[in-house]
Amino acid sequence: MPSGRALRVAIVGGGLAGLAAGYDLAEAGHEVELFERSRLLGGRATSFEIDGVEVDNGQHVFLGCCSEFLRFVQRTGMGEHLHLQRRFEALVIDRDGTTSMLRAAPLPAPWHLLGSFLRFGHLGMRSKIEIARALAAASRNGRVSDESFAQWLQREQQGEEAVRVFWRPFFVPALNVSLEEMDAREALFTLRTAFLSEAGAARFGYATVPLAKISEAAARRLARVHRATSVASLELDESTRHVRALTTTSGERHEYDAFVLALTPPQLLRLLGDPARYALPPLDAFTPHPIIDVHLRYAQGHESTVAARERAKLVIPSFAALVDSPVQWVFRKGEAYLCCSMSAADEYLRRTTDELIELAWEEVRAALPALRDATLEHSAVTRNVEATFSAPAALQRPGPRTAFANVAVAGAWTATGWPDTMESAVRSGIAAARSLTKEP
Repeated sequence: MPSGRALRVAIVGGGLAGLAAGYDLAEAGHEVELFERSRLLGGRATSFEIDGVEVDNGQHVFLGCCSEFLRFVQRTGMGEHLHLQRRFEALVIDRDGTTSMLRAAPLPAPWHLLGSFLRFGHLGMRSKIEIARALAAASRNGRVSDESFAQWLQREQQGEEAVRVFWRPFFVPALNVSLEEMDAREALFTLRTAFLSEAGAARFGYATVPLAKISEAAARRLARVHRATSVASLELDESTRHVRALTTTSGERHEYDAFVLALTPPQLLRLLGDPARYALPPLDAFTPHPIIDVHLRYAQGHESTVAARERAKLVIPSFAALVDSPVQWVFRKGEAYLCCSMSAADEYLRRTTDELIELAWEEVRAALPALRDATLEHSAVTRNVEATFSAPAALQRPGPRTAFANVAVAGAWTATGWPDTMESAVRSGIAAARSLTKEP
């Protein structure tokens, strides 16, 4: 919907996608108002208080290749609150505490990981050869059929050890879905982009402040933010193929020139009723996948002096992958504070909070010898039931445009070329903003 004048735009949904769209539109001189059903901003990447401590609703990480997410945070003025590795390093720990390290060398990709991969103690030489052969196949960038990543790995003759120690610990958390349900195209895109494109692409990064603070900074650029305000319906003009207004659940009607619907598939389905009317695919075909995070605060046993606490930090890594564990990654969030991340956690959703805490505490104490004399002092569990969404292989994810010229959709689940990640969310918001203000 190109226009030479300033538009009044409504953003429905205050997650990263909606905020990225709103930020771009506001910077272009348009008047932007945001409607968010929660009192919190950030959507699936937010934070909130539990017992007086602000925690994220999941340990969200990004990689060095997430260029649009990094640029977005920099533009909001929050770039100094992102930590990004200077070079890729990933510690892998067995349940018995045995460690191996993957570390990038100052070489071009894909040779930057060759040295540490050859020394990687958790894999035998046969598995290393299998993985090297699969990496070579992935680098050829051939056409991939509608198959799961598990099927692709089987076709590339990956043995049990290679899958258990390498593919599953790195790719299940990255895409938040089991290898059997994982789209091979998305997995191979991640592999090529993060590990085979350039040496710095796979560097791990994370926010050093609660994620909601980044969203709040982005929202300050907007004209108005309606918190705890749900949108109930859209007012359509079928003759002009435009939407005139939105109505909130409290009955308030607001007119705008354009709309960005930055919602999850279930939320968007409830708002639209009939997605086909908007030239959108069946939204009920998207499957949600959960992430559970267990937050653990502990006392370091008899290690009470400052020097002793500093020594403990040296043996408790900033983050590490756990092999053969429901806790795939452990992050050190602060002094004596760990966050245990469980991706694709469908089978653990029905566990009680106490059961999840006990499970996570047992796993990290087994893997990290420095914790075996520690005492758990405080804990909390966050469940993000709809952390990510996957689509059937035959379903075409939608782009930003709809059948109504002044309505765009955004969300990490849309067709951005990326899997459902924070990078995809930001890219979708940028695409939605452009679709409303530029010619096709």
